[in-house]
This record gives sequence, structure tokens and C-alpha cells, in this order.
Amino acid sequence: MAQYLSLPKATIYTWVSLRKIPGVVKLGRSLRFDLEVVDRWVKERRVSQEPVLAGK
Repeated sequence: MAQYLSLPKATIYTWVSLRKIPGVVKLGRSLRFDLEVVDRWVKERRVSQEPVLAGK
């Protein structure tokens, strides 16, 4: 998941422990992610990449 989201593993573990990432299931010592849920979560939080132009 860290590679999928281009984030450090430590960030993923922290966000999972804080319940910031939805669609996570813990199986024993492993984490499993529902990619559809994670993709939807990312899209909802994506910041617009369009530049903001200052008015005159």
C-alpha cells in the first residue's frame, strides 16, 4: 500500500493506527486493503492541481 500511495510505510502504519485509511482489515499480523475503498478515499481527498491565478 505504501508503494501504491507513494508514501513511506511508517505513514501507512500511523494512518492505519489512527483509523485515517478506510477499507483496512487486519489478519493476524498482516494488513489487507480494499483497493476500491482506498481509491474512493484518495479521490475524495485529492487537492486540485490547477494553479490559482491572482486577480488584478
